[in-house]
Amino acid sequence: MRKFLAVLFILLAVNSFAYTINSIKYKGMVNMSETVALRMLKFEVGDAVDDKMLDASIKTYYKQGYFDDIWITLEEDGVLTFHFKEKPLISKIELKGWKENDSEIKESIIQIKVGALYDEKKIEAAKKRIIEAISQEGKIDSVVEVQKELLDNGSYKIVFLVNEGAEIVIKELKYSGVLGLSSSKFDEIIANKEREFMGWFWGRNDGKMKVNDLAYDPLRIRDVYMQHGYLDVDVKEPFVKVNFDNYTADMSYQIKEGEVYTVNAITIEQQKHVIDEAKIRELIKLEVGKSFNVETFRSDAQKIKTLIADMSYAFVQVVPDLKKDKDKKEVEVVFKITPGDKVKIRDVVIAGNSRTLDRIIRRELYLGPGDMYSLTDLSDSRNALGRLGFFDGNTIEEKRVDNQTMDLVVKVKEAPTGNIQLGGGYGSYGGLLVSVAVDDRNIWGSGINVGVKAERSELTSNYSFSISNPRLNDSDFSGNFSIYTSEYEYNDYTIYSDGISLGLGYRFTRHISGYLGYGFSQNSYDFDENSTYYNDDYYYENYSKSSVTASLKYDDTDDFYLPRKGFTLTQSIEQSGLGGDADFIKSRTSFGAYKGLEEWLGFDAIARYKAKINYVKEMGYLPVAERFYLGGIGSVRGYESYSLSPTVEDAQRSDGVRRVGGDFSASNSFEISFPLVPKAKMRLVTYLDWGYISASGDAPLVSSSGSSTYFSNNISRGGVGAGLEWFSPVGPIQLMFSKPLGEKEGDKTSAFEFTMGQRF
Repeated sequence: MRKFLAVLFILLAVNSFAYTINSIKYKGMVNMSETVALRMLKFEVGDAVDDKMLDASIKTYYKQGYFDDIWITLEEDGVLTFHFKEKPLISKIELKGWKENDSEIKESIIQIKVGALYDEKKIEAAKKRIIEAISQEGKIDSVVEVQKELLDNGSYKIVFLVNEGAEIVIKELKYSGVLGLSSSKFDEIIANKEREFMGWFWGRNDGKMKVNDLAYDPLRIRDVYMQHGYLDVDVKEPFVKVNFDNYTADMSYQIKEGEVYTVNAITIEQQKHVIDEAKIRELIKLEVGKSFNVETFRSDAQKIKTLIADMSYAFVQVVPDLKKDKDKKEVEVVFKITPGDKVKIRDVVIAGNSRTLDRIIRRELYLGPGDMYSLTDLSDSRNALGRLGFFDGNTIEEKRVDNQTMDLVVKVKEAPTGNIQLGGGYGSYGGLLVSVAVDDRNIWGSGINVGVKAERSELTSNYSFSISNPRLNDSDFSGNFSIYTSEYEYNDYTIYSDGISLGLGYRFTRHISGYLGYGFSQNSYDFDENSTYYNDDYYYENYSKSSVTASLKYDDTDDFYLPRKGFTLTQSIEQSGLGGDADFIKSRTSFGAYKGLEEWLGFDAIARYKAKINYVKEMGYLPVAERFYLGGIGSVRGYESYSLSPTVEDAQRSDGVRRVGGDFSASNSFEISFPLVPKAKMRLVTYLDWGYISASGDAPLVSSSGSSTYFSNNISRGGVGAGLEWFSPVGPIQLMFSKPLGEKEGDKTSAFEFTMGQRF
């Protein structure tokens, strides 16, 4: 800082210790107002000041960080002028060599915004944060240089030039002192692992060091030991020897196991008696006489907390304690319960819903103003909001008012629920697709689902209107209505359908709902020139269908599109024959189980298992189009949609067979979904599908020649592959790349498929 005090020499000679200030002026000051500047002075107009006071005022202004230089002048008439040279603004920030297009890095790591004043200290701090962030990725010897360019407008362009260092690869990992457990148990949970053979291959460990996890890996190893009763285990921080010539490292752990402790007693201490001890003990899974397990110990403590919190003790504390007898190697487990007071909900505040009406959110909450607190109700409320599919995420904050009262603040982040589509695409089964659609699952924020669609592809056409309300008049009743006309070209024929459906549902509990609906459709077949002989077949006659469907559904998942926990189970029965030509009973069962794996893997992976079982029984007339077919997304990927089917012999066809559908089918899928590009809401999914379809042998089809043919085969096929799950601006999209398993001659396979709008 340059300090310059221009004062009249005569005045200095006469009076070197005091000056009377008659006026105060500021020149060159932009980023601070004169009013604020005057308030910061320790003197005002009319006061006598000395050199120390003037010097202190300069320092005060300089500390604000806005200025490169400050000096003052004092004229004969007592006019004091502060002169400022302000720091230039930063008008552009660039990052080159690392995370160049990552806007979040600029906010979280660089922490300097466009429009900020240039500050060398902040620039240096940003450089250090960049190097630290790169080191957390396991890279060392990184270098960051800063280029500063003065632009014509007087502002600076700042460029951070990053030269990333090399990654350290763990060549060898050793454990010393491991006797009671296998070291392979540690390899499952630690982040820093030894490089495996072909570590570059997907699914193999590449051995790259994760620096930020080095401090946590010993704790993870210790936790494994404590799950097996080793309460005295001591795991030292790893010794790391780095070879800077090739950036490899050898790591070793020193472990002192100790001995296994047995549980000799389980004690429950209630500071205030609020519940029978027997009810608490019913929840506890730890057993006297068996080895201690810290994971079970934590789970028991959480169960006890939930039990007490569901009795309205919102601020309950369950403090577990371990009393070890080192001589006998026994441990007494103590659960100390401090329930506090019962808590009532004072108010529920809704935030973040710019579109969805408050009442649509409130009707999904199981806690409201005046209700007594319940931890289970709070958790179920979060899950219920997630199942709506209206929000990207939701949180319910508990704000303590006093010892007996709290407010709940429900914060939601709205997701796009509707879109207008005018365009086209290419489907793996239907070919070229042209679509015009207006669809909104939450129209005008009302919770009502309305859809209008006009869609045409090479093999299909569909024109429909539908409307459904999951909560009629905010009650537990739901209702729906739809009307449609469609054309679908199967492998062997085309079927045209015009129909209408309506129904009424009811939510019996927060997880169980029922539905009763009616549908009517008029259906007709069309065959190509090579299939005219079907026209006389009994099972290919035009028909009408009048049916009633009853279903029951259980769903306790936490999200509509991407659940990470919970189950779904649906059972429906359709009875046809109420006035139409078709007469059959059809049963459909579907099951889904979802489990987030972040707790074990350290990232947001999700395991899914989905299964379907379908059965239909002919009661008078079962059209071929009402039978079951497998293949495609939703059943067995790797095969064309609806291509897997029992067949009958047909000499008039080139392949000698005709697909006729099955009366029983079963399919199941196991999937693992991984985060791919979290910011773009993209995920990678790998999967294994397997399905089975069959038809009873006593149901003949009559050909035009008058001869009878019979169902001749049962089919079992599988598929394996990977795909992309993407929450795109127009809705959730799945892109699947598959390889068929168990392929037989004549099968119609498919390597690529996609869908839009389906639950993952």
